[in-house]
Amino acid sequence: MRTRVFAGVAAAAVTALALSACTSGTPATTTSTPDGGTAPADNVTLTLATFNEFGYTDEMFAEYEASHPGVTIEHQKAGQSTEAHENLLTRLAAGGSGLPDIQAVDSDWLAELKPLASQFADLSSSDVDGRWLDWVTAAATTEDGQLLGYGTDIGPEATCYRKDLFAAAGLPSERGEVKTLLDGDWDHYFEVGKQFHAATPDVGWYDSAGAVMNARVQQLANPYSSTTGTETVIPLGDNTQIKELYDSTLQASVDDGLSAGLGQWGTDWVNAFQSGGFATMQCPSWMLGVIEGNAAGQTNWDVADTFPGGGGNWGGSYLTVPAAGAHVQEATEFAAWLTAPEQQLKAFASKGNFPSQVEAQASSELAAATNAFFNDAPVGEIFKNRAAAVETQPFKGEHYFALNTIVGTAIGRVDVDKSTTAEDSWNQAVTEANDTVG
Repeated sequence: MRTRVFAGVAAAAVTALALSACTSGTPATTTSTPDGGTAPADNVTLTLATFNEFGYTDEMFAEYEASHPGVTIEHQKAGQSTEAHENLLTRLAAGGSGLPDIQAVDSDWLAELKPLASQFADLSSSDVDGRWLDWVTAAATTEDGQLLGYGTDIGPEATCYRKDLFAAAGLPSERGEVKTLLDGDWDHYFEVGKQFHAATPDVGWYDSAGAVMNARVQQLANPYSSTTGTETVIPLGDNTQIKELYDSTLQASVDDGLSAGLGQWGTDWVNAFQSGGFATMQCPSWMLGVIEGNAAGQTNWDVADTFPGGGGNWGGSYLTVPAAGAHVQEATEFAAWLTAPEQQLKAFASKGNFPSQVEAQASSELAAATNAFFNDAPVGEIFKNRAAAVETQPFKGEHYFALNTIVGTAIGRVDVDKSTTAEDSWNQAVTEANDTVG
């Protein structure tokens, strides 16, 4: 098996994608294997392109290769969702040239691909009916019933925190105590942060205002669009609910000094996990693997069964099969295998990616799962509770990702770059949103 990381390229316009040529791949001939799998008549290499951490391991790939003689898995891994997004759009605009056999897609920009559904294989099948939570499947289904992707995970949010930094500020530090301390709304979370900041003014209460803003947006039913059927974009300049969250988040983060002012995924943010630059962060289940990787060697990270405002879901991804691939049939079979309950549970054990698969969520294995790095936190139980607490999922239309990115960038100009005022940055975001949506 070979692993290589591909670099990001410039994004292409969605309108150009819709006009690009569509090439359908021809599946290779396959034969049955003794274990009920399939083996290609000729050896094939299946390229799997993901980003961040999906929890897939070399051992999982070796297991699949062993049961499917002639198949070799090549894992391409981008650093961030935005990098994968740019790569995919650019290659779709080129008619599919250079696309992997399986492309992971973030739920935040999945809707952008629905107008381009002809460039993807239809993954609907009676073999996978009922496999996922209903809303997971619905988000990946076009109006005419094409299933664009198989769900890999969802991102129920808890609160990850540094026990030592809580103790240094005179706050309770055991996870049950932290749950009691933090249970409440966002205003309460900010108030506890002010107590922390008063005691330890050189340490951020949380990593970034952008992360807080994004978490709050995920708790809105219609953050950027006014309907849940056909997308009707709310002009950003008239979007009072987003503006209120923007103002209050920057008030707490910058004016009250609660943010460490770190851009997520940047070098300073990564280094802060080792230096103790912030005490809490909004923590979807998949973030556990990111924290463990960045904070390797640290012993004070823990996770509490609580989240401001009750519940929230950040993230969740899908595996799609581009129609231009040379091995569509084999790729579809591999994508189905990766999203089966057994593999979703292995991904959770590896990196904390919480299953979107119904059977996996109900398993005793998930319920009993603990995480040694997070001081043996009962992460299976915690994130099952956090998933049950999610009451609202935002409607994510074709423009959701672009608008949410514009707002997040506006927050970053004030909190991270400190290059402008909150008012001027908002006005710039409104202009950018108008130019983007048209």
